[in-house]
Amino acid sequence: MPPLAERAQLHLECRGVVQGVGFRPLVHRLARDLDLRGEVENGPGAVRLRLEGDRRSLETFLRRLPQQLPPGARLEPLDPVWSAAAGPAVGPFQAGVRIMAGQARPLRIDLIASSLVADRAPCRACLAELADPADRRFGYPFISCCDCGPRFSIATAEPWARAHTTLAPFALCPACRREFEDPSDRRFHAETIACPACGPRLALLDASGAPVAGSAAGDGSPAALIRACCGLLAAGKVLALQGVGGFQLLVAATDTEAVARLRRRKRRPAKPFALLVAEVEALAPFCAIDAAERLALADPAAPIVLLRRRLGAPDALPGVAPGSPCLGAMLPASPLHDLLARAFGRPLVATSGNPSGEPLCIDPAEAVGRLGVGAGEPIADAFLVHDRAIARPLDDSVLQLIDGRPALLRRARGHAPEPLVLGPMPGARSGGLVALGSDLKSAPALALEGRVWLSPHLGDLAEGRLLSRLAAGLEAIERRWGDGVGAIACDAHPGYLSHQLAAAQPWPRRPVQHHRAHGLVVLAEHGLETPLLAFTWDGLGYAPPPESATGEPAATELAAGGSARLWGGELLLLGGPGGLPCERLVALRPFPLPGGERAMAEPRRAALGLLAAAGPGALGHPGARHTLAAFEAADRRLLLQAIAGGCNSPLTTSVGRLFDAVASLLDLVQVQSHEGEGGLRLQGAASAAPAASADSPAGDPGDWPFPLVQPGAVAASGADGPTLGWLDWEPLLLTLLAAIAAGTPASLCAARFHQALVVALAGTAAIATAAEGAPVALAGGCFQNRLLLEGAIGALRARALRPFWPERVPCNDGGLALGQLWAAAGPWADPAGAPTTRWRDHAP
Repeated sequence: MPPLAERAQLHLECRGVVQGVGFRPLVHRLARDLDLRGEVENGPGAVRLRLEGDRRSLETFLRRLPQQLPPGARLEPLDPVWSAAAGPAVGPFQAGVRIMAGQARPLRIDLIASSLVADRAPCRACLAELADPADRRFGYPFISCCDCGPRFSIATAEPWARAHTTLAPFALCPACRREFEDPSDRRFHAETIACPACGPRLALLDASGAPVAGSAAGDGSPAALIRACCGLLAAGKVLALQGVGGFQLLVAATDTEAVARLRRRKRRPAKPFALLVAEVEALAPFCAIDAAERLALADPAAPIVLLRRRLGAPDALPGVAPGSPCLGAMLPASPLHDLLARAFGRPLVATSGNPSGEPLCIDPAEAVGRLGVGAGEPIADAFLVHDRAIARPLDDSVLQLIDGRPALLRRARGHAPEPLVLGPMPGARSGGLVALGSDLKSAPALALEGRVWLSPHLGDLAEGRLLSRLAAGLEAIERRWGDGVGAIACDAHPGYLSHQLAAAQPWPRRPVQHHRAHGLVVLAEHGLETPLLAFTWDGLGYAPPPESATGEPAATELAAGGSARLWGGELLLLGGPGGLPCERLVALRPFPLPGGERAMAEPRRAALGLLAAAGPGALGHPGARHTLAAFEAADRRLLLQAIAGGCNSPLTTSVGRLFDAVASLLDLVQVQSHEGEGGLRLQGAASAAPAASADSPAGDPGDWPFPLVQPGAVAASGADGPTLGWLDWEPLLLTLLAAIAAGTPASLCAARFHQALVVALAGTAAIATAAEGAPVALAGGCFQNRLLLEGAIGALRARALRPFWPERVPCNDGGLALGQLWAAAGPWADPAGAPTTRWRDHAP
């Protein structure tokens, strides 16, 4: 025993991703090896350690701990606190290290959980046991360990502990208890441990919710139930599977009739479905998969990865993703998925278990009521369910590989609720911030004590149950952190439900302009400094007119929209000269949207507005025939009269609506069945162009003019035109009409349109900055388009500029809350609660 003077106590608060990842077992093993004693406890937002022993051994422990972290763990820098040990005879600790869980803080359907980690797909060791006939967990659908298994989806309280999950009712059998308590076992303190003797069980139900009986289900074992499900799938049936974060609907992807049946029942005519396969090789006949994409598919988050269709196989798996250049695919997110996918042996469609537009089903009884006979015509023919309850719904995460790196398009299961690793927020705020994001792809965020938590994807707040869930999530934040929150940020659009909900909260409201928030997302994620050029191209976003005395835009200005207040094709200078938050440098030339909001769902209306704005020559051009034929003659006349009279035809600068218009002119889609269908089909057509290549997807870009014109060249610009000028779509439109009239294939027209946008973007950026190596942000929903984004990246680099785009958060509205946080925390934030935007639209 060393002298007392060499003994010490070490106190640590470990933060980061340190609960549910085997961190406490690691502490126990390290401490045991170094002859230390004490306790390690999961607590709210941290793991607390108190260790006692030889000072040199404690220092060795400090050095080894960050070097030996288990998979999935992330440890923030440590701040050790030292104190004198009381001595071996009177010390507070028993021999060894005691593993503890702190007092429970109940969770409901909370959006933010500062202590918890994301769900993880089965690890290699568990998959090996799952497939080993000699293992006692052979074929058991709920196998897991310290490195994998459900986490956030089953948590009922913080901090992480079995008693704080939906596994609490399952008492451990003697064999599992021995593993759980044995420091040498890989399941030592694995809180999700289970086996066939003591863990959750499967059941197969028919469309009415009754157990499936008879020989089809065999003896009721997992293997027999999965064989029965494979028989149903092979027969073209729709299977509802209780997955990790909710139900999924499965059919055989190679069964065209089954896929069509699912689309009809789910009321999802064209929106792409995802594929589930047991092995990456099963995708090889349909997709081109590179090494980075293989790594993304194998990630423990088990995301849906968008993979490019293999050349020569654009029509493979018809009906799965019509018009899309990609197929979304994922590997099993759970042992149950793995068993089913391997047993079936062919790709499965796996889509969200809900009627389109509604929240996910998470409970078997709810699923039968909404997807079975309770829904009238059943969507699902059978239900594979289990008795491990799901605590909260979680959609699948979605990503694509851009420039060889993953870029999230939806951040949900596998990523939430873990905090984002970012640089310091601007300003010197002592309090926290909440941000609500947008009404579409809602995903609020919390910033507190230098950390940012982005909630999992919610969806469209127009669905009342999702709005209620957001309100409940805010109530939970107020209960838990209310005293530490100083403000709530939201979109500046006064008609947004999130904007109105923010006004009902107990914190001062900070409205943030939509496109400024998009640009700040890139700044925040990549730690960039202002001034920063930001292309913010999306569907639509509201730009506040001059403020009234109350700080809110006048209702008449919002309704009229006559001064192009619906933005979506801007080049902004964030943090421009004079300390102003944002300068609008360039915008797409405005054009009208007849019918206002209806035009967002009907590309033919955007095209008609474009044609009308270009004049009689465009309206009468033979290249406009597809769009004109999409209307009844009387309806077309009424819409043209409305445009001419400025009646419910707001002007927009949206690049997203320009994509829609071109999709209509090429007759790719006239009325959308899902958001973004016009842009997706246009991208799909361009990707199939024979002349496409990485450098020039459309041959000679000079054939497709898309010039930047002076601010005064657009008569309708009024007093709020951009500083440098407008990107004029009219020469591009006339060239496109001529190509259509000449019989140019739609795919080649689509590819040349993409290339024209890429060339214009890079050229505009070069005009806006003369600094070599200057950073340029690419943000907004249009940059979900891989062809556009990768083309822009290459063109900017060719001009010695440095492009940046969102990667860890979505570039669409799903990442908007992060930009709102940065706006509200920045040096331009108004502590009085008035809107933070002060627009400078003209150079002095």
